[in-house]
Amino acid sequence: MAGRLRRNAGVLAVTGGLGLYAVLAPTGWAYARTAEYRFSADRVPPTPVALVLGAGIWGDGTPSILLARRLDLAADLYRRGKVRVLLVSGDNRFKGYDEPTVMRDYLVRAGVPERRIVRDFAGLDTWDSCARAKRIFQVERLTIVTQEFHLPRAVALCRAAGLDAYGVGDDSMAGRRDATVSGYLREPLAMIKAVGSLVSRPDPALLGDTENGVRDALAG
Repeated sequence: MAGRLRRNAGVLAVTGGLGLYAVLAPTGWAYARTAEYRFSADRVPPTPVALVLGAGIWGDGTPSILLARRLDLAADLYRRGKVRVLLVSGDNRFKGYDEPTVMRDYLVRAGVPERRIVRDFAGLDTWDSCARAKRIFQVERLTIVTQEFHLPRAVALCRAAGLDAYGVGDDSMAGRRDATVSGYLREPLAMIKAVGSLVSRPDPALLGDTENGVRDALAG
């Protein structure tokens, strides 16, 4: 009986170890694969465009704390001359919920000229935002702006979408510790989902015609 228990414990340990490896391996790959493309705001190479990913808005039409921090970081990159145009990508599927417009208005209040902000209303997830930046807005080179816990996955997905992508992350631990810890804990599972996009590179949920907003903003 004791021997059987020991054998079962060994099988369970091996199975658990393999399961843990399967969950964590994609995240480890993303960290290693994108290390050379992730920078601080002062060291990131200049690019024409910053892609700011949505992170939720409140019922009163203001950005969530994490989103506000992303927008503050994007505005800082603009002021430093690291980027010339901000492409704000978020969800606008439901009446009364308009992430990109909230993001634009916040940036305007932060001093970014409205003519330098372009809205993508169909950034339903990270892959869609990256794929649409490439296929709809015709961007070739950009800097992704998000939280640090999300940055390796975001950079990996944008580079898989065909973009010459760099990334700058907000260290949100001091501003929203609970959401940041949750973000780090969720990221391995989110990365497993992202593997499907990295391999199959699907069309975004919403495509449509190409748009000249980014090109016009850069020209202006």
